[in-house]
Amino acid sequence: MVGLAYASGHLLPCDASPSEPAQGYIPMHDIDAHDLKILTLLQANGRLGNQELSELVGLSASQCSRRRMALEQAGLILGYHARLAPQAMNTQVVAMVEVSLVNHARGTSEGFERFVLEEAAVIDVYKTTGEADYSLKVAVAGLAELNGLMGRLTANTMISHLKTAVVLERFKEAGVAIGSA
Repeated sequence: MVGLAYASGHLLPCDASPSEPAQGYIPMHDIDAHDLKILTLLQANGRLGNQELSELVGLSASQCSRRRMALEQAGLILGYHARLAPQAMNTQVVAMVEVSLVNHARGTSEGFERFVLEEAAVIDVYKTTGEADYSLKVAVAGLAELNGLMGRLTANTMISHLKTAVVLERFKEAGVAIGSA
């Protein structure tokens, strides 16, 4: 699976750079309906084999294999992963945290991004527009751990304001929206 790296003021896939995306993405006009079907099926179940894909897509297993490899090499498929049960991993509390920085200087943004990359409880980071500069998704064992994380964030001199919402229930989790060819 592709991880994140910090480069030139941006969080990027490890094999990407600001001037060149991860392995050169295929433009949408070069993707046909079969590719979209393969992407949709693999996003729902990354464990599908080429034989299973061929039955669902209507192509031979070898064609599905070639298409899957091309989609991987083009950077459309970034990796395969297992969805873990949060309770089994002792992450009972999920929260969304909006972060406003003290200023928008490059050093402030870079410093904050390095800080959150080191924080294991932060599982997603989004640089945003609007009132907050960043939106974080965090997962912790309980409220005491959330309080500790909030303390570490509050102590960070690059942060001027935090707004936290504890997630009561997740009722939808989807991957990337896949259009039509």
